[in-house]
Amino acid sequence: MTTVLAPLVGRARVVLLDFDGPVCGVFARHPAPAVAHDLRRLLADRGVPLPAGIRHEPDPLAVLRFTATLGRPAVVRLVDEALTRAEVTAARTAAPTPYGRQAILAAHRAGRRVAVVSNNSAACVRAYLSSRRLTSYVQPVVGRPEGAPGRMKPDPYPVLAALRELAAEPADCVLVGDSATDIKAAHAAGVAAIGYANKPGKRARLAAADAVVDSMAELVTALGEG
Repeated sequence: MTTVLAPLVGRARVVLLDFDGPVCGVFARHPAPAVAHDLRRLLADRGVPLPAGIRHEPDPLAVLRFTATLGRPAVVRLVDEALTRAEVTAARTAAPTPYGRQAILAAHRAGRRVAVVSNNSAACVRAYLSSRRLTSYVQPVVGRPEGAPGRMKPDPYPVLAALRELAAEPADCVLVGDSATDIKAAHAAGVAAIGYANKPGKRARLAAADAVVDSMAELVTALGEG
């Protein structure tokens, strides 16, 4: 555990968690590239020309982001709803992140509020939390704004929405995320950020974070349960 992490977690009264990464691997057994392919097929069926960068895009969230550029709200909703259905299916077989559950429980026992702030749908997050008996420990769940992919992280909108629901000040919170978009969203909202470098090369991409951990076990330790 770094010397920066302990005081960062120690002063936080609220722990905001990104979902896909710090909590679980959503598409571990329901491959994301296949979901992205299905979303592209929906777009093609509605006569949407796909730019080169989207034709082989493996990330379904990137395909959804693309729809925000179309100026066709009905198509955005259609793709968003299709992705939500796929995410809820994927949540049934999502792979728990090592020490992700323990981090949630440790935060709860330490008197912290725990919330999820995700670019995945709220329905997906809730399905996973329910299946793992974690619902009572995580509130609120803020998923991507329905039909408004442009307001997903790195836009601070989801983080600010969680703060409003918790009646919390940014200085009292810390966000744990595994992508640069998480760090940007947190900082734009005035919230400290912990990067979760769960794959090789991620430390460099998370360099803007206030602290970086390689394992959620480090967060458990910082919460006093190491």
